[in-house]
Amino acid sequence: MLLIGLGGSWLMSYLWARSLAKGLRLTRERRFGWAQVGDRLEERFTLYNDGWAPALWIEILDHSTLPEYHVSRATGLGRGSQTHWITRGLCTQRGLFTLGPTTLRSGDPFAFYTVTLPCLASDSLMVLPPIVPLPAIRVAPGGRSGEGRPRPYTLERTTTASTVRPYTPGDSPRWIHWPTTAHQGAPFVRLFDGAPTGDWWIVLDMDQTVQVGAGQVSTEEHGIILAASLAELGLRAGRSVGLVAQGETLLWLPPQAGATQRFKILQALALLRPGTCPLAEVLEGARAALGRQASLLLITAAAEGQWLATLLPLRQRGMVPTVLLLEPLSFGGTISPNVTLARLGEQGISHHLIPRDLLDRPEARPGAQGHWAWRVLASGRVIATQRPDEAEWRELR
Repeated sequence: MLLIGLGGSWLMSYLWARSLAKGLRLTRERRFGWAQVGDRLEERFTLYNDGWAPALWIEILDHSTLPEYHVSRATGLGRGSQTHWITRGLCTQRGLFTLGPTTLRSGDPFAFYTVTLPCLASDSLMVLPPIVPLPAIRVAPGGRSGEGRPRPYTLERTTTASTVRPYTPGDSPRWIHWPTTAHQGAPFVRLFDGAPTGDWWIVLDMDQTVQVGAGQVSTEEHGIILAASLAELGLRAGRSVGLVAQGETLLWLPPQAGATQRFKILQALALLRPGTCPLAEVLEGARAALGRQASLLLITAAAEGQWLATLLPLRQRGMVPTVLLLEPLSFGGTISPNVTLARLGEQGISHHLIPRDLLDRPEARPGAQGHWAWRVLASGRVIATQRPDEAEWRELR
């Protein structure tokens, strides 16, 4: 009787496990093709049991790489039935992550057999850095005459020449001021009154030796958020915006306008990681390729200012710098930026000090995708302008 009982139990467990192995399957669907930091992610799981045996216990083990996203769970499912549930998570970190694959584990009631089913369906999720509203940051304009607000000492042909300066390689022979050249015995070129609003070159310092803070509360992450927000500001104003950064690899995006450039910049910033190249070397190496008559937006946490000497050759080429210095003290650093700020003021370089709380304001919190959005009409009625359930589901494959 014992032999018959054990043999019958073993046979039943074997057939039960085979039914689970053939009948259990899982599908995953998600909304939104990409996200930004602060967006809400939604996934829908559907679990099927097409076999004759019920699954008394099922473990769903998720292998996604998205930080702080936990969807593993345990459940059960009757025979010939299905169940579904929706999981929600918050995108808290930029980068390229994977949703899935998933593993199902189940077994027979006597625990003789364990069924492990790999569900290989997966998909990549690009989490872009956030774009936040910025306070009034004045970008020193650069460009060609006939555009924007007038600015003196622009190297362009207009009706009025204001002064002269020594000739530098690359200057057009048309700008040479021959009387001064003859008097001084060396070539001089004219500086004209102009009206510049040229391209924007955003240069982001990713030297890991000057970064302060950790995680999301660091000069690295705030610099990337600032670069993304400035790019959005320039593109919305009709500028052509370019991006230069030297992290683990060189990031070089020439200035362009439009929504395509916006996505390219955000995608590049999402994957950017710190490197070991100092800002001075980046500026020196990029000097010949940055062009002329453009605004140079320099974002750095290097408060000691070793890079200041490299700005002079760029200014001689017609670049107009604006320095956005991330304040190290507010991120837990020990180096004061006062000396560097004073030197920038002495050289007449437009600059802004960016403290930590500038991007930590409640009104600057990013992330709208996957959230409700509301608008109040003039009559006082509140209507929904964005519903999280409007986007379609897309199955992971």
